[in-house]
Amino acid sequence: MPDAPRICDTHLDLFNFKHRLPHLAESLKRQRKIRIVAIGSSSTLGEGEVTPYPLRLQMALRGRFHDLMIDVLNRGMSGQEAPSELARFEPDVFAEAPALVIWQIGTNAVFRNEQFNFEDIANSIAAGLRWIGNMPMDVVLMDLQYATSVVEPKIKLEQSEDLVRRIAAAAAKANVNVFRRFDLMRHWVEQDHIPLQELVRQSDPLKLHMSEWATGCVSAALFQSIKQVVEADGVT
Repeated sequence: MPDAPRICDTHLDLFNFKHRLPHLAESLKRQRKIRIVAIGSSSTLGEGEVTPYPLRLQMALRGRFHDLMIDVLNRGMSGQEAPSELARFEPDVFAEAPALVIWQIGTNAVFRNEQFNFEDIANSIAAGLRWIGNMPMDVVLMDLQYATSVVEPKIKLEQSEDLVRRIAAAAAKANVNVFRRFDLMRHWVEQDHIPLQELVRQSDPLKLHMSEWATGCVSAALFQSIKQVVEADGVT
């Protein structure tokens, strides 16, 4: 008999959101058409044969709020980082007038560390959060994936941990949520004893991009985090 599919435990009790999503909640209450923009790199755009998280999130949200037309617009571009993503905010984010922005950042800064300066990344994140803070939209930061190429060798793990802390600090200062992808995936490996290689797409020679199972479970965790906070805000 084939092995049973691995169960997805999103550990929502450990990795839930700390802040409301008031613009998204209000849109879900008052509007029929809601837009969410997902901006980032290949984790957002999608890579290989794995369906990316924005489409999975869209399907989950439409399934929960079935009377609404919820679009999750995919504005990922492979290889980019916070500075170049920030430069796309006007045409790719603000022009769409979303209720929520999901900004995925950090992975390429570690993976291609020689091309990026962490101070520049942190400054771009802070600038982007200030910019979005002046707009009628919510924002969630999504940090790094826990993948072989950004946790091995030890120096890569230390760089990843450094950037995860910087992302968390920027979010705390701006009072916005972080989807703690790195810590969630690390928990799967260290506490749930899921082999790291199962979280990475095996056909990826870079050992960077997430597997089908990991992408699906990360998407489920993001959906549950969003669902929890908007339902707590009175969305039925």
